[in-house]
Amino acid sequence: MRYSVLDLAPVPEGQTIAQSLCNSTELAQKAESWGYHRYWLAEHHNMPGIASAATAVLIGHIASQTQTIRVGAGGIMLPNHAPYMVAEAFGTLASLHGDRIDLGVGRAPGTDMQTARALRRGMAHDHASGDSFPQGVIDLMGFLGADDPGRTVRAFPGQDTHVPVWMLGSSLYGAQLAAQLGLPYAFASHFAPAALEEALEVYRRQFQPSANLSAPHAMMAINVFAAESDEEGTRLRTTMQQAFARLRLGKPGKLPAPVDDITDHIPVPVLAGVNEALRMSATGSRDSVRAELSSILERYRPDEVIITGQIHDHAARLRSFEIAAEILREV
Repeated sequence: MRYSVLDLAPVPEGQTIAQSLCNSTELAQKAESWGYHRYWLAEHHNMPGIASAATAVLIGHIASQTQTIRVGAGGIMLPNHAPYMVAEAFGTLASLHGDRIDLGVGRAPGTDMQTARALRRGMAHDHASGDSFPQGVIDLMGFLGADDPGRTVRAFPGQDTHVPVWMLGSSLYGAQLAAQLGLPYAFASHFAPAALEEALEVYRRQFQPSANLSAPHAMMAINVFAAESDEEGTRLRTTMQQAFARLRLGKPGKLPAPVDDITDHIPVPVLAGVNEALRMSATGSRDSVRAELSSILERYRPDEVIITGQIHDHAARLRSFEIAAEILREV
């Protein structure tokens, strides 16, 4: 099974964005050597702890610092952008780096609504609305597909690059649209696992073969907090629990340092919701992570997995991804 990395270029407390981007570059280089298939970066805005806002720019940098790993967006939030400009950006990336670029698209804003309005200033209302998302995806695929000299509007770079487009989602909407358009599908189970089982079933049952894909291909996201012991893995996980709680409380910040007892830092009702959102996780020692990953894979049978994990200490983050790769090579 192919296994990949989802990175938000986290900015830990006490570090700068510049350090964060260096960390992501090193993780990508090591991920390539550990056998990861893809390295995807996610678009978020107005979040002090996430440095991947200019996603296409960072993809270009990571691709230039690696050799073989596929590099892409997981994803670009299409309502924030004109599909034509996304096609030009990713057509440029593909022209520079060849068949190593992926383009996952989603319809969430990736931010709060005030920031979304700032992002979309000057756009026509119908373009920015979610209702235009399916047509935006179709337009985008057209700008990246075979060139037709008869068309008035063509993307250069873009045409004939055939950058693979993935549908991202955390609900049945994305599953249905991916199936209808015959696209590969990536489910955000690392923070929104509730609809995972039903979404995979809907996607596989409704899938219509396309020029891009002859059979359904589903990827699920899993958090991994792997360390030398269960205690250390559990401690590493407290960083993401705190970050998620702060986001839910409307107080996003830099990535917090881990703590010894999470219940001292997050109110019990909030923690319950956070743990439910993050339940698609494998935490602890190598044996514990292997058992939890095996159980998840056996239950959901994804075609690929993409691993993430917001870990404060860069060395511990590298080690977690290394252990995950060693396990996933075996399963």
